[in-house]
Amino acid sequence: MKEPRGLLASRLRQRKFALLRRFSIPDDLLPGSLSVSRICCGRPSCHCAKRDDPGHAIWTYTFMLNGKKQTQHIPKEMIEDVNRRVASGREFQDAVREVLAANAQLLILTRQQEKKRKKKKR
Repeated sequence: MKEPRGLLASRLRQRKFALLRRFSIPDDLLPGSLSVSRICCGRPSCHCAKRDDPGHAIWTYTFMLNGKKQTQHIPKEMIEDVNRRVASGREFQDAVREVLAANAQLLILTRQQEKKRKKKKR
């Protein structure tokens, strides 16, 4: 199959290869999300028992593994690292999606240009 020609094809290829150069697959990426919930511990003397206090922060990492949702509680000392790794994982996934979309668009352009060439040969 021939490579598609034209300005759009050129731009798509440039963007695709720029993304591919930017991302080697890091070994510490995490899929999923990190979220915080707030709870009251139930002790009447605790700060969380006050009316306007949001409560204690509970951090949860959620991800899919073999088609099943998994959750893990994350201790305070790991929040920054897990958050960074999740954000990097999301950025990597977005870049992969963009490369796949560019490949699909390049395929469509190739097919369209092949059809035009065949019509001109008739």
